[in-house]
Amino acid sequence: MNSNTAQKTDADMQPEQGTDQYLTFCLAGEEYGINILKVQEIRGWSEVTPMPNTPDSILGVINLRGTVVPIIELRSHFGLPTTRRGPTTVIIVVKAGDNDGVQRTVGMVVDAVSEVHNIMNTDIQPAPQIGDAAERPAVAGLATMQERMIILLDVDELMINGVLNLTSGKTAA
Repeated sequence: MNSNTAQKTDADMQPEQGTDQYLTFCLAGEEYGINILKVQEIRGWSEVTPMPNTPDSILGVINLRGTVVPIIELRSHFGLPTTRRGPTTVIIVVKAGDNDGVQRTVGMVVDAVSEVHNIMNTDIQPAPQIGDAAERPAVAGLATMQERMIILLDVDELMINGVLNLTSGKTAA
C-alpha cells in the first residue's frame, strides 16, 4: 500500500451507489450528521440580530448576501445545556424544503464541524422508538463509524416541521 492510498479518507472518495455523504458535527460531546447535499455553506461564528417574540432556540437572524437567514441554536432546541461559544463554534447554513417543495435557508449553530463521511444506506439503523415521536428531534437514523455512533438528522423535518414551525408562520428566507 503506498502513502497516497493510506492517507485516503472518506471525504476523498466519491460516494458509491447506495451511499450518501454526511457532514458531521459535534454538539454537547455527541456527533451528528446531515446530508451534505443540504449544506449551503459553513461560516465561523458571528453575532446575530435578535428578533423579538421568537422561541429560545431561534437566536435571531443574519444577512447572508442580501438574504435574511434565521439562526437556530441546536443545543437549546434539543434541550442540551448551553455553553460558551468558542473558536470552533460555527454556523452551518442549510437549505431545508417543506412538504410543498418550498426551500428555506436556515443556519444552525453547532460546537464544531468534524468531517464528511460516506455512509452506505444499509449501514444506517433506524432510531429507537423512545417517547413521543412528535418530541424527537427529526432523527433519520444512526450510523456507526470507527466505533463512534453518529446521529443522522433529517434537515427538512428538523428545520421546517420542527424549529421553524415553532414560529407560527414567521418568515424565513
